[in-house]
Amino acid sequence: LEVRENEVTALIGPSGCGKSTFLRCLNRMNDTINICRVTGTILLDGTDVYDRDVDVVQLRARVGMVFQKPNPFPKSIYENVAYGPRIHGMTANKADLGDLVEASLRRAGLWDEVKDRLDQPGTSLSGGQQQRLCIARAIAVNPEVILMDEPCSALDPIATARIEELIDELRENYTIVIVTHSMQQAARVSQRTAFFHLGILVEDGDTEHIFTNPEDQRTQDYITGRFG
Repeated sequence: LEVRENEVTALIGPSGCGKSTFLRCLNRMNDTINICRVTGTILLDGTDVYDRDVDVVQLRARVGMVFQKPNPFPKSIYENVAYGPRIHGMTANKADLGDLVEASLRRAGLWDEVKDRLDQPGTSLSGGQQQRLCIARAIAVNPEVILMDEPCSALDPIATARIEELIDELRENYTIVIVTHSMQQAARVSQRTAFFHLGILVEDGDTEHIFTNPEDQRTQDYITGRFG
């Protein structure tokens, strides 16, 4: 499976087919699961991310993640975004850190809504705002890739539409891989789509091709609702 730079790749398939497990392989989040074993090769700029010499902390800075349920830190809105750059030593002083926090919140489309209450808890925001805060937190450490595991599943339609608009804006600067159960969402936001079934990558290609003329009958059956 090739994930192309500055494109959105959607991972689709029925529940339990391995989409999220595969996604977590890309930045080694599965390392935290003792019973999980990973085989194969995942190349990022020609380097296998499972190479023993790879710094996992640095890998996760390069390949950020936004989870299914918004999970802001139990900190202020400001500190949620500032935490990553601070521990990675990305800024020289407090003023630079403040500028980075503002820039990240602006990119996430949240700055105008929170600029007057940055000291309030991140958990005080609405669900959609919390998810955008998590996106701001992810992009604050300047990743190359952003992984999104069903980022809209816990959100209402209005918040979902805002996140989808944001994804389209973010792909100008980032490569995005998104897991989604919504065929409509995959068609709207992605340039490429990969279909998983029973733990196997069945088919991948341009989104328009996958949805209009898939090669595999299983893909056709899934996108037409014959099973799910």
